[in-house]
Amino acid sequence: MDVPMMMLGALVILTLCSLLSFKYRDLGFYGAIVAIIIAFLAVSRSEPNLIYYSAFIFAIGIINLFSLKVIKSVIQGVDYGLVALMVLATLYIFTTQDLAMILVAFVLVSVPTYILVMIREGGANVEVGIKYITFMVLATVLFLMGALILSYTKSLPDAGLLYLFGYVMLVVGLCIEVGVAPLHEWVPDVFTSADPIPMSIIASLAKIVPFIAALWILIYTASSLTASITIFTAVLAAISMFTGNIGALTSKEHARVLAYSTVANMGYVLTCLVVVINPEPEFICFALAGGLLMLFANAAGKIGFFNAIKGEGAFSPLMYLLAFSFIGLPPLMGFWGKFFILSSLVKVGLSLFEAGYVYIALAAIVVINSAISVPYYLRLARELGVGWKANLTNFICIAAVIIILITVTFLPVDWFFKGMAVIAQTMGIAI
Repeated sequence: MDVPMMMLGALVILTLCSLLSFKYRDLGFYGAIVAIIIAFLAVSRSEPNLIYYSAFIFAIGIINLFSLKVIKSVIQGVDYGLVALMVLATLYIFTTQDLAMILVAFVLVSVPTYILVMIREGGANVEVGIKYITFMVLATVLFLMGALILSYTKSLPDAGLLYLFGYVMLVVGLCIEVGVAPLHEWVPDVFTSADPIPMSIIASLAKIVPFIAALWILIYTASSLTASITIFTAVLAAISMFTGNIGALTSKEHARVLAYSTVANMGYVLTCLVVVINPEPEFICFALAGGLLMLFANAAGKIGFFNAIKGEGAFSPLMYLLAFSFIGLPPLMGFWGKFFILSSLVKVGLSLFEAGYVYIALAAIVVINSAISVPYYLRLARELGVGWKANLTNFICIAAVIIILITVTFLPVDWFFKGMAVIAQTMGIAI
């Protein structure tokens, strides 16, 4: 059975269980798990080299499902289905080369967050929802329009300004969607006002597909103008890193610190777009590995910290391990993400000689901002760290820590690069 058929089967099971969960709430949870398992098996069997990527998405999805058990929402049961739908789209996106399906995956990850952001104990947080949805609708429209314009320019002999217009629309839509400064207006207020559990999902699982979709589209539609317009993306990445880290350093509320931390982390990942769309295919694996590992480390860390906020603290050693990963302490996953990002920037910068100053400067900015982040991550770990309690919060944090500790035992050089080559080929790049 091929991937689309298995995905369709998973989607049918998910839909039926979500509908029945209005009467039997636990059915929504178990149906979501079954659907995710089917999707995971479909992707890993069709392309064995994607097993590591699929395993991380699977783990992040399952942890997010369990974290929803902490709160009793008015749509309990359906919320599990929404999270599982996001997982299915995230698993599927690397198995297709169809632009329409890439955009469908983007929408399937974005739209469920409109509902999830309003979930809280005893009702719906409508005020937060209105602000969040306003920005997300704008982001989605810009992203889709940019993607369609770029796709159209691929058939034109001389796209010129139309290509630049589509590029800017796509990148601006992406930046609003994931919270890249200076287009991050919604991030601090929404992160602080919303319930920590749905925010852990939005800050983790919802960040992966937008970047993957943007990478695929920019590579698919690349032209002679691509290299010259990357300075626009580089400037946004630099602004986001400084804005996020300085904002987190000066914030007091835990959720607001995590909001600005997300702005900074999305800036790190955005630098990968500068490398990946450069016409030097030999650096593609470094950029992809760095970006994905950074997204996975961000997901695990945000799940752990937001659940600790909800549970009024978690086991102190777990908090410090998550903080060390964010800082980039070797050999935790956060270190490897930054290492590969830095490696790709430096390699491209050196290969371009005089024109490579942008890449070298970005690498220096990544290092400087990693140093800026040290005090607030340690403060966050210290303030959220408590003694051991056998509760769901700590078990979720243990699962998050296991994810970032994978790179301690298994070096990414040995097992992650094979998948990166497959992913690059799926995106249309010959490695």
